[in-house]
Amino acid sequence: MTLEEDMKFIAIGELMLRLSPPNYEKLVTTHDFRVNYGGAEANVAVSLANLGVDSTFFTVLPNSDLGKSTINYLKSNDVHTKHIIRSEGRMGLYYLEEGVSVRPSQVIYDRADSAFAEYDYKDVDFEEILKDYDWLHISGITPALSYNCRKMMDMAVKAAKKMGLTVSFDPNWRSTLWSFETARDVLSKYLPYVDVLIGIEPIHVYREDGTDVKDGLTMDPSFKDMDRVFKAIDEQYHMKAIARTVRYVHSGSNNSLKAFYYTNGETYESKTINFEIVDRVGGGDAFSSGLIYALMDNMTPEDTVNFAVASSVMKHAIRGDTNITCVDHIKRLMKNSSFDVQR
Repeated sequence: MTLEEDMKFIAIGELMLRLSPPNYEKLVTTHDFRVNYGGAEANVAVSLANLGVDSTFFTVLPNSDLGKSTINYLKSNDVHTKHIIRSEGRMGLYYLEEGVSVRPSQVIYDRADSAFAEYDYKDVDFEEILKDYDWLHISGITPALSYNCRKMMDMAVKAAKKMGLTVSFDPNWRSTLWSFETARDVLSKYLPYVDVLIGIEPIHVYREDGTDVKDGLTMDPSFKDMDRVFKAIDEQYHMKAIARTVRYVHSGSNNSLKAFYYTNGETYESKTINFEIVDRVGGGDAFSSGLIYALMDNMTPEDTVNFAVASSVMKHAIRGDTNITCVDHIKRLMKNSSFDVQR
């Protein structure tokens, strides 16, 4: 039986319209915008569908041509849309000014009061929705959007836990949406329901004396420090797997990436890959999709972390938010195979 027949995946989140100037132009000077679709959880669902996983996305979209166009985008990437709700309201937007050389990328959100954020989810039966799935993916962006979204997340994770789904969670803190302190307090409450944690900020992991085990952890941690933190998280929350990336920013268009991964009491470190950037946005979501695919495919821990990093690196060479590629191409990059023309 193939992987895609074995596992059925669903993600919950907001899918936005992305507008970006062409050719690395600045927002203040451009007269044109390229249209894409993006959203952390949707990016994971689309990427997994392209890797052959049976993927579904739950969201709320405006009952307009914009909503219809968004659904067409999902369907064109083999993502199931049967649980999407059409409602009154506006489409969430974001503007991306792509970075290059010494100029970093810049994101401006215009997503307040969107149909997704404003919808009243009290009558949504998540047990009914999730009964057909094995894996639920969520992120910390959703509860940052509104009180309704926080209540919806509570309902979804509790239903998933009750029904035995594997739950993956990317805390995905966005400073433009809420404060670090508020995010930490809210997102930490979801951790008892999480099986696979992708990223470690801004969650609480307290010692007995009340201090956070992550205090003093740098952006370039040692293997020993990551092993210590992972074990503390596992001891407190009993995760099946924990992972985080480490990014080295050499310029706006050249980065290096590696990751740490923890499972069954052991920490693993990936190879470091240096790469040029075509499109920076969605790299973290491609790491998530790569990690989830590797776990579904029962790869070894070493291959799991290296496949996830290669998935993220591959995304940086693809325009748009999503890692629209195949397993073979990720494995080729993972194994440092030839980058010559494939004929």
